[in-house]
Amino acid sequence: MQKLMLATAFVLAAATAGNAAEAIEGNWKTASGETAKIGPCGGAYCVTLVTGKHAGKQIGRLSGTGGQYSGQITDPADDKTYSGSGTVSGNSLRMKGCVLKILCKSQTWTRL
Repeated sequence: MQKLMLATAFVLAAATAGNAAEAIEGNWKTASGETAKIGPCGGAYCVTLVTGKHAGKQIGRLSGTGGQYSGQITDPADDKTYSGSGTVSGNSLRMKGCVLKILCKSQTWTRL
């Protein structure tokens, strides 16, 4: 019985660690070297620049779970908003913004 309990605890701990690794919340280094903070806001996750020329500006709002997120991303340089998505894989976040779902640009951010 004790072996079964230990095995169950190990499986639950591993599953929890796997889910936590795919969470989008936290601080990320953007492709341009700035820091962006992603945190909960109103049932979604807001992306706000913490450093750089546009510090304090919210540049995205994404919803989702399990490493897959979608919503809107704003380019802070020209203030244009695009259909966006984010995919978390370990300490990497692939951000993608698209116009009409055919013209897309992506970049990879790194967890800090």
